[in-house]
Amino acid sequence: MFQKLFYNLVKRYRHSTVPGWIMLAFDVMLFIGAFALSELFSWRFEKAMTWNALITNFCISFAVMLFFFILFKTYRSIIRHMGLNDIFRVLLACLFSAVACMALNFLNNKFKVVPTVSNVIPSYMMTTMLFSMMALLMLLERFMILYIYNQYFKRRRREVNLVIYGAGAAGVIANNALKQDIHFEYKVHAFIDDDLSKVNQQLDSVPVMRARDVLNPKFVASKNISQIIIAIPTIRLMHKQAITNRALDLGLTVKAVPHISNWMNGTFSVNQIQDIKIEDLLEREPIKIDNINVVREVLDKTVLVTGAAGSIGSEICRQLLQYKPSKIIMLDQAESPLYDLQFELRNNEPYKKSIDAMEFVIANVKDQARMEEVFEMFRPDLVYHAAAYKHVPFMEENPYEAIYVNVFGTKNVADLAIKYGAEKFVMVSTDKAVNPTNVMGATKRMAEIYIQSRSTEKTHFVTTRFGNVLGSNGSVIPLFKKQLAAGGPLTVTHKDIIRYFMTIPEACNLVLEAGAMGQGGDIFVFDMGKPVKIYDLAKKMIQLSGLKGIEIKEIGLRPGEKLYEELLATKENNIPTYHPKILRAEVRKYPIEDIDIAYAELQDIMFTLDDRKIVAKMKAIVPEFISNNSIYCDLDKKQDK
Repeated sequence: MFQKLFYNLVKRYRHSTVPGWIMLAFDVMLFIGAFALSELFSWRFEKAMTWNALITNFCISFAVMLFFFILFKTYRSIIRHMGLNDIFRVLLACLFSAVACMALNFLNNKFKVVPTVSNVIPSYMMTTMLFSMMALLMLLERFMILYIYNQYFKRRRREVNLVIYGAGAAGVIANNALKQDIHFEYKVHAFIDDDLSKVNQQLDSVPVMRARDVLNPKFVASKNISQIIIAIPTIRLMHKQAITNRALDLGLTVKAVPHISNWMNGTFSVNQIQDIKIEDLLEREPIKIDNINVVREVLDKTVLVTGAAGSIGSEICRQLLQYKPSKIIMLDQAESPLYDLQFELRNNEPYKKSIDAMEFVIANVKDQARMEEVFEMFRPDLVYHAAAYKHVPFMEENPYEAIYVNVFGTKNVADLAIKYGAEKFVMVSTDKAVNPTNVMGATKRMAEIYIQSRSTEKTHFVTTRFGNVLGSNGSVIPLFKKQLAAGGPLTVTHKDIIRYFMTIPEACNLVLEAGAMGQGGDIFVFDMGKPVKIYDLAKKMIQLSGLKGIEIKEIGLRPGEKLYEELLATKENNIPTYHPKILRAEVRKYPIEDIDIAYAELQDIMFTLDDRKIVAKMKAIVPEFISNNSIYCDLDKKQDK
C-alpha cells in the first residue's frame, strides 16, 4: 500500500519537488503507526495503563515530535537530492524528541505534575522504542521515495564508467557529486589510493585499489572505463602529471577536483570537476623567489614597463604591484590591450588598492621624441623592457620594422635610461637570440649586445633570456586550441621540432629576481626544464580534448624557424647563481666603439629600405646569424666565399 502511495506521489511531483506539508503529513502518519506499535508492546509490561493515560501519552508525544520536526525542518528536504545532512536532521529530531519526553517523564514522577493519571508521560522504554521506530520509518520512507524516483521516473542518462584517484574526503565528495548529475549516469568502478592501509577497503560499496591494478589495459577494457577523476586537491604536480600521462596512454579522459578554496561558496558540485589542460602537463613545481631582494629593488621606486600590454609585460606589472612601487608606468603602443590591462588592474583585487600608483601611457619605443617626453615626465628608477616584435615568420618578411623596434627601440630606451639616471635596465630577451636562424632572433641578439655594452656605475643593464611561455600571444598552444575548436587538423611544422616551455608567472618571477641580482652587463638564462616535442604536445592536446579523428598535419618549417632552441651560444658558458633556476651566461664582450660604428652604419642602410642590404649588415654584426629556410640563406653563402 505504502509503495503504491509513494509511487503515485513521486509520479505527480517528478518534475518538481514534493511540498513540505505532504512530507510532514506522511511523517505524522508514520508517528501514529509507530505510537500504536510501541503502545501495544508496552502494555504487556504496564498493566495499569488506562485509556486516559494512553490519550494523554499520545498528545504529549505528538506535540513534542511536531515541535522538534518543525524546529529541525525535517520536511523541507528535497528527497531526490537527499544527503547526509538531511539524514542527520531526521536523527537529531527523533533524538531530541526522545530526550524531551524522558525529561517530562522524570519531572512528572518527581513532582507529580499530573497526579490524577498513572504513567501519563510515556515511560523510558516506550519513549526509546517509539522514537527509534520513528527514525527508522522516516528514513525508510525517504529512501523508498528516492528509490522510486531513480528507478522509474528519473530521466534516462548516458552511462559513464570511471575511476576516482583518491579515496580521501575529496574522493567521497566527488563520488556524491557525481550521483547528483542530471545529464550522465556515472558509475564508479574503483577508488585508487597510494595509501596501502586503504587498499582492499570499500567506499560506498566501491573497492579501493592500487593504481597498478586499475590503470592497466585489462581492467580498463573489462569495465569499459572512459574517465578518471583525480580527487586529491593537494597532489604534487609531478604525481599529477604522471597519473595524467598514464591515463592518457590508456585512452582515458582525465579530470580533476579543484582545491577547496576554489569551490563555489564552499560547496562542491559536479560541474566544478575540471578537465585537465595541457598547461597542467607542462607546468613545473612552483618556484621559490627571495622576495626580500625584489622588495629592496622595487619598494617606493618609480618603475617603467615597456610592452606592458603584452603577455609578459602585463604579468610583470601585476607582480611589481605586489612590491609597492611608488609609481608604475605601463607603456605600450597597442591601445586596446592596454585598455584591457587598465580595466583589469583598476577593478580587481589585489591590484585596485594600488590605483594611485598606476600610470598608463600610449607610446612606441621607436619614437625617440615621445620616449624622451615620458622619461622627462616620470624619471623612472627602474626600467623593465619587454616591448618587442616576437613573431618569427612576420619579422622574416619585415626586417626593417623588426630592427627599428627590437634594436633601435631598445637603443632609445637604454640611452634615455642612462640620460635620466635610471638605476637599472632589465631587458626581456629570448632563446631565439642564441645562434639565431631568423631576423627576429638576430634583432634580439643585437639588442643584447647593445645594452650589455652600456652599463655604467649609475645605470646597470641586465638581460634575461628564456624560451616559450605557456599561453603567450602567438604561441603554439592557443593555436592548437583554435584548431581543435574548428575540428582540426592540428598543424606542426616538423615532426621532430622541440621547444622549451615555462609558465608566464614563473618567467616573470625569474625576470624580477634576476633583475634584482644583476650588477651590470649580465645575461641571465633560466632553467627551462626538459624540452617538449611539439608533435607529442599536439597528440596530448587531442587526447585531453576527448575528440576523435583529429589529424596532425606536418606543414614544414616556417621561414627562419629551427628544429630546436638553445639558451647558450657555442662560445658561452653558464655560471650558477644563488638561485637554482637562474644561471649567469659568460658572453663575448663587444668594444663599445665598434658597436656604435656598426649600429650607425646599420641605421644608414635602413634608409635604403633594402631588406637584403639590411639583413646582410645584421649578419656582419652577428656572425653566428645563419639563416634557415629563408630567402636570406644565400647571403650566408656569399659570406662564406
